[in-house]
Amino acid sequence: MKRIPMTVEGEKALRAELTHLKGVERPRISAAIAEARELGDLKENAEYHAAREQQSFAEGRVNDIEAKLSNAQVIDINAIAKTGKVLFGTTVVLINLDNDQEVEYKIVGDDEANIKVNKISVNSPIARALIGKVEGDEVGVKTPSGNVAYEIDEVKHI
Repeated sequence: MKRIPMTVEGEKALRAELTHLKGVERPRISAAIAEARELGDLKENAEYHAAREQQSFAEGRVNDIEAKLSNAQVIDINAIAKTGKVLFGTTVVLINLDNDQEVEYKIVGDDEANIKVNKISVNSPIARALIGKVEGDEVGVKTPSGNVAYEIDEVKHI
């Protein structure tokens, strides 16, 4: 199976979610199923079916997280020499050459990506355009609204 890149923070978050699912959600769902069984006829028991659906979702998520963690390639950006080159895990400060607006993105694994906190997937078009480039380079990125030109202002290891 293919290695799955993730940051140290991403691995910690997945491990925390796995611990929560196994230690909190599983017992809660099992108790809900047991309680619903006591109510009688399971065919028409909405609580039972809802609890079974929750159990199915939780078990699927546990399996998904365990598979990702077993194939994880955890990359600690702080252990990599600072060269000014854009790598997985770096935070990149970009300047939009059309309007001089500055934007900052951290390049992370697929599970960690969250545009609301400026974390973009290593597989996103912008990250793919940036990887391997260095501070001062100009990069064109295809977006749904057309091409956007950026200058790489700074590459941070944070």
